[in-house]
Amino acid sequence: MNFFVVLNGKVLKNIALILIAAFFTAWFLYIENLAQIPVFSMKESSKAIYRGEKNVALTFNIGWGDEKAEPILDTLKNENVKSATFFLSGSWAEQHPDLVNRIVKEGYEIGLLGYNYEEYTDLEDAKIAKDISKAQEVFKKLNVKEIKLLRAPTGHFDERTIKIAKRYGYTVVHWSLDSHDWQNPGVNKIVENTSRAEKGDIVLLHASDSAKQTAKALPQIIQNIREKNLKIVTVSEMIANGEAQSNEIR
Repeated sequence: MNFFVVLNGKVLKNIALILIAAFFTAWFLYIENLAQIPVFSMKESSKAIYRGEKNVALTFNIGWGDEKAEPILDTLKNENVKSATFFLSGSWAEQHPDLVNRIVKEGYEIGLLGYNYEEYTDLEDAKIAKDISKAQEVFKKLNVKEIKLLRAPTGHFDERTIKIAKRYGYTVVHWSLDSHDWQNPGVNKIVENTSRAEKGDIVLLHASDSAKQTAKALPQIIQNIREKNLKIVTVSEMIANGEAQSNEIR
């Protein structure tokens, strides 16, 4: 009888451990899933869009240079890509009004990349606001209307950035897939880095002169996306046509 009680106690102990482990596993999965719930509204808290629900958005940052933007625009045209989002710095746009006009004329979306290449997380609120405002004025002078998206110049931002951008009427957009093209790792590597693209991804690419291999990699990137039966859209189209997933920033 005593042997039975000891054995039963061990069994109960094992069952208890299994139940506890199962509880914490379930809780972890619940929290992880909760963090991925798609949302439309940016009102409840400070959030930034980083992916959508459908399609794929190709986004190009341009901060400086006058050599790489045009070949990328040529490639998009040759590949019959009619939707893409270009995040342009105000200082670059000011110096290249013809290229800005071409981007608009060919139907691509423009988002702000600030004015200067500033690290917003290091700046005071007033300086962030000033940089955004200065960029905004440039695009007004260039008659570029209805800009709704903003990307932090260095990609780093915090809750303050999102709140200030919102005051100016912009939604902060990050990305879910980084091509690392600015590192110039080779055309094949850039293609490999973007080959994981799936529905909802916002892909980070560059059209500044520092990204020397992007134009050559672009045809294969586009082909890979199309082979997955995914449509290439602008960020705004992605947000409008499906749910947008966002990260809460504190």
